[in-house]
Amino acid sequence: MDKNVGTIDRTLRIGVGLLLIALAAMGTIGVWGYLGIVPLLTGLLSRCPAYSLLGVRTCAHESKPGR
Repeated sequence: MDKNVGTIDRTLRIGVGLLLIALAAMGTIGVWGYLGIVPLLTGLLSRCPAYSLLGVRTCAHESKPGR
């Protein structure tokens, strides 16, 4: 699987995910805040399924050896 999430995008996703989860854990925004796991995981994995479907890539294309 190729990465399709760049550094800035990745940092924002991780930050937003952690913020949503923290706010949900404190009871500030309710249980919907636990959906922050989605941006957190896509940021940690540098892979977004929605980006793949839409053909979006926010990181530089890495060339593989031998190609």
